[in-house]
Amino acid sequence: MVRRRTKHVQQSLVLNTWGGKREGAGRPRKGPRASAPHKKRADVKATQPLHVTLRVENDVGTLRRREQYQACRKALRCVLGRHDFRVVEISLQDRHLHLLVEAASKVALARGMQAFEISAARHINRALSEARRVRRRGRVFSDRYHARVLRSPRQVRHALAYVLNNWRRHEEDHGPESMFWTIDPYSSAIHFSGWRELDGRRSSVPERHEPLPVGAAESWLLRVGWRRHGLISVREVPGPRIQKLVA
Repeated sequence: MVRRRTKHVQQSLVLNTWGGKREGAGRPRKGPRASAPHKKRADVKATQPLHVTLRVENDVGTLRRREQYQACRKALRCVLGRHDFRVVEISLQDRHLHLLVEAASKVALARGMQAFEISAARHINRALSEARRVRRRGRVFSDRYHARVLRSPRQVRHALAYVLNNWRRHEEDHGPESMFWTIDPYSSAIHFSGWRELDGRRSSVPERHEPLPVGAAESWLLRVGWRRHGLISVREVPGPRIQKLVA
């Protein structure tokens, strides 16, 4: 018996519809503000400080409150004794905080920031739970930190002004609690010796004020190098390209 020849039918090629370089691909956004891109981080050297920015979840609320301030103080003490990582300057803003840090390597930066974030998240959640009388758990920081390496004295000088005077940029210096302050009370500005008007002297602060514990700078750029471009005024308003003085 002769068997009829089978007719082959061309099958359609089914393409995957996920992944690849296309619009909408990749990690979904967590909010209206773009998150830090997941790119390879720049090399970290002990001689080059970094400007680090951390953003918090919206339901955390403002960081410029007494209980949040105390929570960050405890987190800073957690990393104060590390030999390969130190927070030199810090300022707490409404929904984010700025840090100037020094790290011996990329691994030291990652571990130091991880230790700070874990401790800060635990203490902030505890403070929010006590204040709201409802236990808060889960994430505090909305995304991974953004770190910018500072390679020149001018970059470090701009970063110092940006971090320590960021409250003037956001007009936090107009509030009733800050009207008696010449420096940001929610920052490490009290430790800073590079103020033009104070000439290395501490500004007058309330007796019961508890400063944020930060480490002493060890890199040349953050100790003395930035001073080549002039001391920083307590009235300086930092901006993306220019810096001006408030009237």
